Amino acid sequence: MNSIKALALSAALLAAASALAQDPYEGKRERWLKAAEDAKPEFVYTTAKPVAVVKAVKDEAAFQGWRYEREGSPEDLYGKSFKTLETVTLDFGKHMVGYFTFHTKTLDRCMDAPVRLKFTFGELPAELNTPFDPWSKDRLGRGWMQDETVTLTRLDEWVRIPRRIAFRYVKIEMMGWPGGGYDFAIDDMTFTAQTTAGKVMTTLSPDCPEKIRRINEVGLETLKECMQTVYEDGPKRDQRLWIGDLYLEALANSCSFRNYSLTKRCLYLFAGLAREDGVLFAPVIEDPVPHPQYGTYIPAYAMLWNATLDDYLSDTGDRATADDLFPVAKIQIADGLSYLGENDLFDVGRKPAWHFIDHRPGLDVSASMQGVLIFALRKTYELASAIGRGNEVAEYPSLIKRLTKAAHKHMYDSKSGLVLSGPDKQVSVMSQAWLVIAGVLTPKEGAKAIRAALATEGRVMPGTPYATHYLVEAMLTCGMYKEAREYVEEYWGGMVDKGADTFWEAYDPEDDLYSPYGFVPLNSACHAWSCSPVYFIHKYPEVFQR
Repeated sequence: MNSIKALALSAALLAAASALAQDPYEGKRERWLKAAEDAKPEFVYTTAKPVAVVKAVKDEAAFQGWRYEREGSPEDLYGKSFKTLETVTLDFGKHMVGYFTFHTKTLDRCMDAPVRLKFTFGELPAELNTPFDPWSKDRLGRGWMQDETVTLTRLDEWVRIPRRIAFRYVKIEMMGWPGGGYDFAIDDMTFTAQTTAGKVMTTLSPDCPEKIRRINEVGLETLKECMQTVYEDGPKRDQRLWIGDLYLEALANSCSFRNYSLTKRCLYLFAGLAREDGVLFAPVIEDPVPHPQYGTYIPAYAMLWNATLDDYLSDTGDRATADDLFPVAKIQIADGLSYLGENDLFDVGRKPAWHFIDHRPGLDVSASMQGVLIFALRKTYELASAIGRGNEVAEYPSLIKRLTKAAHKHMYDSKSGLVLSGPDKQVSVMSQAWLVIAGVLTPKEGAKAIRAALATEGRVMPGTPYATHYLVEAMLTCGMYKEAREYVEEYWGGMVDKGADTFWEAYDPEDDLYSPYGFVPLNSACHAWSCSPVYFIHKYPEVFQR
């Protein structure tokens, strides 16, 4: 389907959805979707070959209990009877996203029955050594697992796996010998990797410590792999654009590839595909035509879209885009304010929504959501002032003061120095972080609160690099420079020490088998929201590069 038809269908879908309600973006959606299409960047392609034949080794000291050892070279495999091999695993040397092709060769006699091969692609060793089945219906879809069965009715030709793959390792298995006297070999394979990242436009100080340099390299690889025709959250899973990931990817991009057309495309996609009341859906899916994931609404994400637009303006000076999309930003703030209850506090139970801050079970998000709302108000007022539209949001400064005062009065316990969230007065690291970022706590109060929370028994810790980003951001905001650097070195550096060549979706330093989905292979080993050390390292060179 060509882009014009895709745009027309997307617009038609939105028009149908909006027919029963007054659409605040009437007359703009089709133009916004066209702007998104016009900003779509071109792919950069590279080809790669496997670098080694490997064997799996169960090792309790390795991440998730498995590692690979080199067993030979691909040349040892090529041309060798697959009857004698039956199963082989290859290492391509690094994580890649794209398309896998292989070539077969007849060795003996003519083919008299089909050949069936199973290809299992994995980002990590444990993924290829953990049985996928039987599959629990409570998990995410079985189709996310990258195993493909290929039936060959002809030999001596190239075959491409139709599905786009995100992997480093591939295991090839014979699914039952077809009988007969003929024999064949796999005599070549190649991978065409794709990204829209382009060249890195920044450099590190010559004095930058090696550990920070390595964290930066892995962060760049993570971001690069997720930069497709949108900022994908995970190229293995979910392969879609989420606002929360977009915000952190755009920050890292501004300090690395500076591919601002991709950021612009994503901003316009969300605007053009917004709900009929103007509120943004949390994710957007591109195929077969751009469309939102209907019903998936995260208030915190909708408000972070405003911060992304403000940062985009600061990075590019593209006032026309900021001015064009500013009405969308105002509606996200209006939606956030609709959750205010008694005492000017964000009421998470006021109406149905997914109030996502982190994947940690039991996390009370009341204080965090108060912080997100105040932060979004500040960023949106900054945006309005920069484009000469501050008069349209003249009430924002007084709202910021009111909500800040309410949060300090009702959520901050001056005796313990902690932010307490919800009816059970929960202590979580995220509550402290978000009220620091929002400016509710002074730098002195914020530093005390973060240190106290980290030292409190039973406190709720971040469970993802996404949440950990905001902890580090809060540390930097309140002058905890030494602790911020140490946290980046220990948390993201911990992944590097455990063999990461891209940063993982979920990571608990105390539990290698932690998964928000109840099954570790469902975790993405390359995930967009994990790339933010690139931003920290370049935004604060005096903290991280010396």
